[in-house]
Amino acid sequence: MLNAAGLKGIRPRLRIGLVVSTNEPELAWNAFRDGVKAIENKHSVKVFLLGRGVECEDISDTKFAVKQMMRDFVNKGGEIMTCGTCLKIRKKGSTELCPVSTMQDLVDLTAESDRVLTFG
Repeated sequence: MLNAAGLKGIRPRLRIGLVVSTNEPELAWNAFRDGVKAIENKHSVKVFLLGRGVECEDISDTKFAVKQMMRDFVNKGGEIMTCGTCLKIRKKGSTELCPVSTMQDLVDLTAESDRVLTFG
């Protein structure tokens, strides 16, 4: 069977954008888990945290270790961008794990991605 690139047995590498706008532990954890799995499958993945999603790093839950999954994502080569305005509204600042980004960064992520998924 041929894939979209016309190559047998070789899948094309995708550029995937994930937009996370939730602070719900299970959904945020699954968003980053999806990103980790995509990277393990040789795709490049960028995450943009928007709205309540900028609170992901602070989620504390006994079942869903969101911050650890975020670290795993970054350690495997994923990139996290964080809406600066959304941080400012919450009186939060940039962190090493979640650097401040802009809406232009979100527009660029959308334009350069082969696929964009939203969580939230």
